[in-house]
Amino acid sequence: MRPPLYTPLALLGTAALMTLALYATQGTAKPPAVWNWMDIIGEGGTALFAGVWLALILSSRPGGRVTTLLALGLGAITLGALADCLDEFWKIAPQAHWDHWLEGVLTPGGMLTLTVGLYFWRQEQFALNEHLLRRERLFREHRAFDRITQLANADYLRRQITLEQARAPDAPCALVLLDIDRFHLINREFGRAEGDRVLQALSHLLLLNLRNDDLLCRYAGDRFAVLLPETDDAAAQAIATTLRNAVEQLAWHTRSGARLALSARVVAAVADTSPGSLLDALNHAIEPAARRPGGALQAA
Repeated sequence: MRPPLYTPLALLGTAALMTLALYATQGTAKPPAVWNWMDIIGEGGTALFAGVWLALILSSRPGGRVTTLLALGLGAITLGALADCLDEFWKIAPQAHWDHWLEGVLTPGGMLTLTVGLYFWRQEQFALNEHLLRRERLFREHRAFDRITQLANADYLRRQITLEQARAPDAPCALVLLDIDRFHLINREFGRAEGDRVLQALSHLLLLNLRNDDLLCRYAGDRFAVLLPETDDAAAQAIATTLRNAVEQLAWHTRSGARLALSARVVAAVADTSPGSLLDALNHAIEPAARRPGGALQAA
């Protein structure tokens, strides 16, 4: 959950005003003739930009350890740079050491805290990169995404089947087709928005049960397709069963609080024909099960 933006910024603003009041009440104002404008611009700019970076971090990240560390680090750097800047406007008595503490502790401490936050952000980004790798399947070029699930569409799947067959003609690759049972009833009873949420959740669930080199696509409607490089028929059937079981174990709760028991049908085949013929065969194999009455039907 993203923390309210105004709360930490209000705290930072309050701390900045307290720092300003401290210098104004405890220091002696310097005449403008002795102001060092280079230091004022450099230190004031540092404080300003650190505050802007803090606002950007808070407005774009969810709450948590990483966000807290980044916010604390940038907040301390902001206050430290502000103290350095205010030192150009007010002269502090030599026997008063609090200004040295402000300048000497806040900025280095903020940089240390920010560095720790960046380290954990780096670890977090590695996990996100792995997830993106599952989505992109090592392809970084622009391509068509499905608007709801952000998965590749059927046209991209056909192209990748052809590329995979050409890349490793002697290695088997396979295709799995997965269709959600009675998905139209979810749209009918709970609305299309709820159906879209189910599709989004299923896309994440299926990705978590696939290998990095596997390609998951939204083929059409409530039907997903998975291209499995260097996979024979037996391994493809096992992966198909794993995906079907994962769907059946998902406990989905609608926004209204209802619990939906999901199930799916799956079929798998080795991709040893043209993409069109392969997809036609899999669609034909999965369709009869879609027309059978009853509960959780299985095509594989």
